[in-house]
Amino acid sequence: MTARGIGLVARQEIRTRLRTGRWKVLLGAWFLIVNGLGLLFRLALEAGETSSYGEPGIPMFGGVLLGVLVLILLVTPALSGQSINGDRERGTLATLQVTRLTPGEIALGKLAAAWGTGLVALLLTLPSLLLPVVEGAIGVGRALVVLVVTALLMGVVCAVSQAWSALLARSVTSILMSYLTVFALLAGTPLLFALATPMTAERHNDGDAYYNEEHTERIWWLLAPNPVVVLADAAPRLHGKRIIVGDQVITRTPSDDPLGELSRSVRDVREGDDGFEDGSSEGGAVWPWGLAFDLALAAGAVAITATRLRTPLYKVPKGVRVA
Repeated sequence: MTARGIGLVARQEIRTRLRTGRWKVLLGAWFLIVNGLGLLFRLALEAGETSSYGEPGIPMFGGVLLGVLVLILLVTPALSGQSINGDRERGTLATLQVTRLTPGEIALGKLAAAWGTGLVALLLTLPSLLLPVVEGAIGVGRALVVLVVTALLMGVVCAVSQAWSALLARSVTSILMSYLTVFALLAGTPLLFALATPMTAERHNDGDAYYNEEHTERIWWLLAPNPVVVLADAAPRLHGKRIIVGDQVITRTPSDDPLGELSRSVRDVREGDDGFEDGSSEGGAVWPWGLAFDLALAAGAVAITATRLRTPLYKVPKGVRVA
């Protein structure tokens, strides 16, 4: 497996995508809708005077970023959900398989093309995301970290969607399963956590009455793979800002940071008993475990795709032509 082979497949995939004008229209619509909604969100924050230190850029950055993450993960299955079985249905996959390209090169090349298309969609959201950075409300380091994490999570969904495309004969079915996987990560993990929480309760007697104590520290890992949790917890903390009130210098901490609030909530869940009630410390980070799980899932998906691309093919799915 060589980088040259991967690049050849990726370039061929990108050329195929660019032959249709629909991509240009879709990307243009994506740019206008996402940045338009970001601008409207900013105007709403300014009208409602909802800001940290009087800076609406902080809640704007977190809110827009979370919205962009969810939208991108919902769009991503369409990028790679039919990359393998779609070529099989058109009879063009065999053309690649009879060349000297290895299954790994074909799998990674197609993944790189789909991931690259998703990265272009992410770049088109930068105007609304970088506005708070230009204003100075958000540091460059924090913006860079969350964008890198968002790109990695997008790559995970691309890899999983491509694996479904390699496993299933019909592209409609593979895209459906890809969306179900995204739903399981976004909504299934918190639902499973909510159902499992009562099972961790222990009944205690304080002498006058009985009460149940829930131990969320035992099941916090159920939330770790959630992409929203990974992104929020990986975002670097915002530092306090010094303001002068009369003759005094007061340090204020951000109060309207969606990423920070979500991260503190998840770390409290890992610590159990509502975390540290005095606010003097926080529980351990959750995002390394969640990101490691997601990346391992992506690696397994790529391995499955490469396995399904091996030749000779002894069993052809019913109704699918080879060439």
